[in-house]
Amino acid sequence: MSLEQRLAEFIQRVSYDDLDEETIKTVKRQLAAFFGALIAGSSTNATAVAEYTKEVGGKPEATVFVIGGRIPAHQAAFTNAAIGRALDIDDHISPGAHIGSAVIPAAFAVAELICGCSGKDLITAIAAGTEVSLRLLLDENDYAGFDPTGVSAVFATAAATSKILGFDEFMTRNTLGLISDRSGASYQHYIDGVMGGPLMEGWVAQAGVDCARLTQKGLTGTVNFLEGVYGYFHLFGRDKEDLSYVTADLGNKWHLRNLNFKKYPSCGMTQGSTELILKMMEKYSFTADDVERIKIRIPPYAFKLVGHPFKVGDNPRVDAQFNVAYCVANALIRAPVILSHFDAEFISDLRISQFVHNNIEVVSDVSVDRTHYSSDIHVQIKGGNEYHGQIDIPPGTPANPMSDEEHRRRFFDCVEYSGKSWLKGREEEILDCIETLETKDDACGIIPLFQP
Repeated sequence: MSLEQRLAEFIQRVSYDDLDEETIKTVKRQLAAFFGALIAGSSTNATAVAEYTKEVGGKPEATVFVIGGRIPAHQAAFTNAAIGRALDIDDHISPGAHIGSAVIPAAFAVAELICGCSGKDLITAIAAGTEVSLRLLLDENDYAGFDPTGVSAVFATAAATSKILGFDEFMTRNTLGLISDRSGASYQHYIDGVMGGPLMEGWVAQAGVDCARLTQKGLTGTVNFLEGVYGYFHLFGRDKEDLSYVTADLGNKWHLRNLNFKKYPSCGMTQGSTELILKMMEKYSFTADDVERIKIRIPPYAFKLVGHPFKVGDNPRVDAQFNVAYCVANALIRAPVILSHFDAEFISDLRISQFVHNNIEVVSDVSVDRTHYSSDIHVQIKGGNEYHGQIDIPPGTPANPMSDEEHRRRFFDCVEYSGKSWLKGREEEILDCIETLETKDDACGIIPLFQP
């Protein structure tokens, strides 16, 4: 049986009873992280996406969360995903895939199309989609500048929409085949400081809805989209010979339990450096005013994405989120690190930019390439003292998980950041609805909690 057939069979057959407790808990954390990110993102310029999709209009099939209104399902998925990714604080995993902000809005959009689905079915669809995406996720050397979200998360949205719509194995495989032609995106948008990341997340979600509905109309997709001569593993996988890992223990061992959640509101590859400088400040009792020079050494892959010289362009938030020097300077000067530190008024603070340019050096160093998130920091203090620290496993990873209270506090922070008074007081109800989602006859019952 081909890989394409085995993945389609898994998606079609998997049930809620196949999910273990930790897998279910991880999906619920995906949901809480996404909804928190969406609420906070609704106060950013990403809302222009909602303005656009509402202007285009169309059949009122699915809901635009937080902002309100109903638009065609594929446009709702696009809008909710783009806004949910705007602050880059959703779930993620090495080498940089963001799956939750695509698969969750796609799943809800098709759930609304069929007038609702049970909480168990929604959890199962999100789990199946996330798992398929992770099974197909390659490493940073394979992608070589392709954005893993645009390359692999498309399969998550196709899998989840197929599952919710009750597709058989053939239709599921066909939806995956259709969406394989939407696989691809570049990391360059982060380096250039533009809104390509959130928009890409939206397109990934939209494609999942579109391809499922095209399957319903009888249109066919690529059959050998993984193992074909020009399939996924040739184009992105550099013709890997042993692909047994893709389906090894499929349905029994859940890779989605390895998802990461962010403690700080910036790129995953700045999490380690941010945590490290804060720990060093605490351990050695120094402040920004004491610092003569800082040298940050990060792996080459991370350096290409977040090690470039700090600049402020048309989208300052992206410039700051994807710049390790800014993140370290911000932690030094303003600790604790909060969402508002990535607003334009904070980013344009001359004290930050001067500190970055005068006191911080970022170096690409292959010897630091211990993990995707590794960072070594050398701090030279005025007067002669020097301190060195290193980190390989930042907070929010399975080996160094955030606590339940930290997840909860982050959700409350997102609501606070949004400035939407009508959401104040609903935090507990939303989190409780997520926590008990498997008991709900209709998962879409949560939607009114995100409406004014």
